[in-house]
Amino acid sequence: MQIRVQKHAFDYGAECERFAAARQDVGAVVTFCGIVRAPQDDILYRMEIEHYPGMTERALTDIAQTASQRWGLLDCLVIHRFGPLVPGDRIMMVATASRHRADAFAAADFLMDYLKSRAPFWKKEFTSDGAEWVAAKDSDESALKRW
Repeated sequence: MQIRVQKHAFDYGAECERFAAARQDVGAVVTFCGIVRAPQDDILYRMEIEHYPGMTERALTDIAQTASQRWGLLDCLVIHRFGPLVPGDRIMMVATASRHRADAFAAADFLMDYLKSRAPFWKKEFTSDGAEWVAAKDSDESALKRW
C-alpha cells in the first residue's frame, strides 16, 4: 500500500503501469484519476489545496487499510496533490488491485467517495468572481451513505 501526498505532478500512465506490473497474483486493477475542472458558469484561474502534513497521510492510510480489509485488496495506491493547481491538472489518483474485479471496483469507488468528502484537504478556488473556499456538496455526502 502506498499513500502519497505531494505538491509535484505525477505521470498517470507511468503510475498505472508501475502499479499493474508490481504483482503477479492479481486478477484486476482499477484506476481513477481526478482532474481539476473549471466551474460551468465561471472562469477558474487556480485552485489551492491545503492540508496538515502527518495528519493527512495518517487519515488516508487508515481509510486505505479499511478498504484493503473490507475488499481483500492485494495492493492499493492513493496519490493526492496539494498546493496551487489549474484546470487540467491531475489532482489525485486511486489504484486498487485484487483477485477479482468487483472487489477492485468497489474499493476504488469507496476510496474516491472518501477522498471527495472526508479526506482532510481544504480547497480554495480563485475565479473571476473572487476567491472562495469549496464547500462540501450534498451529493458527495449522500454518496458516503452507501458504504
